[in-house]
Amino acid sequence: MTLAIVNVGESHDGSLSGRPIAGDAVVVDGATIAWIGSSSEIAHDDHEVIVDAAGATLIPGLIDSHVHSTFGDYTPRQQTVGFLESYVHGGTTSVISASEVHIPGRPRDVAGVKALAVAAQRSFLDYRPGGMTVHAGSVILEPGLTREDFAELRGLGVRLAKGGFGAFVDARDYIPVVADARSEGIIVMCHSGGASIAGSKSKIDGDLLIEMAPDVAGHINGGPTSLTMEENRRIVAEGRGIALQLVQAGNLRSAIDIAERALEIGDLHRLLIATDTPTGTGVIPLGMLRSMAELASLGPLSPAEVVTASTGNVAAVYGLESGAIVVGAPADLVVLDAPMGCSAGSAYGALELGDIPSVAVVVTQGDIRVNRSRNTPPPMRDVTCRIK
Repeated sequence: MTLAIVNVGESHDGSLSGRPIAGDAVVVDGATIAWIGSSSEIAHDDHEVIVDAAGATLIPGLIDSHVHSTFGDYTPRQQTVGFLESYVHGGTTSVISASEVHIPGRPRDVAGVKALAVAAQRSFLDYRPGGMTVHAGSVILEPGLTREDFAELRGLGVRLAKGGFGAFVDARDYIPVVADARSEGIIVMCHSGGASIAGSKSKIDGDLLIEMAPDVAGHINGGPTSLTMEENRRIVAEGRGIALQLVQAGNLRSAIDIAERALEIGDLHRLLIATDTPTGTGVIPLGMLRSMAELASLGPLSPAEVVTASTGNVAAVYGLESGAIVVGAPADLVVLDAPMGCSAGSAYGALELGDIPSVAVVVTQGDIRVNRSRNTPPPMRDVTCRIK
């Protein structure tokens, strides 16, 4: 199937600079972006689906790098079925597992945590709830895991690990295990701040994060308990190789402080916007857009920068092909607009006001999954989809 999106207004190609796309139209062939250019060059009869953006905003699909998936589209933490499909209605087209830690009775032995990670990774290879891509299978770091175990996991397709929920008596014992995992090409996210679930005992403070040097400081603004402002200063200034994940389920004041500090030293590329859901905070289908609106209206980030932190930055840290509107990239796309009744005239304007934009259309793997989100108000513009 070929799909064309025409008459795009503002746009973002997913790059760090937040460049608009080179034109106002995108053509999708199959599951990938095939062409970018001018709407005037589009022959409507050549395409099976035409989306007329009517001047609305086009961005890459949002990538939530902190979702506690389990198996299937179900979260036992909130006893909710269908939460991932509902997140697609919030413009999230991909999620990255922050470990399957919420599975009841989860194993804690070496064989068990390895098996859990492999099973989760395998279960989402071809299963896409609501069209979403789920990067699942994040091995929970436990005592006894060795470099050989990580090499085996990497060979089996597991690319993710999560520190902070293991049975280590001393949190400093994570340091060599994180190093072993990273040496085998596994991307490590580490819990930051105080405990978040029953059974967790150790606070992961700023000094430990700097020494541990994970790829990603998970929910660095609190999950839900934040670090001190001094710890924020140190992790931003001294942990330059660590991505800083700002989550909806954390502390907004801390998120703004960290974002300000990162921008002061030119480290926008380290900022990742995520949700850290489902957790005790709940299921938040609009969690990505909520954080984007908060950081663009109350914080230091521009609308283009919050899109960058929700798309291209995440893809760069995790080595994903998505998160960009370029020829050859996966066709995961979102048409946003100012919501009906908003005093702003565009999705970017809505974000600056702190209003959650309307999700008008969501495309994943080249297919329209959402044509008017059930979770946002309708768009200000008359965005239409025509199917032959």
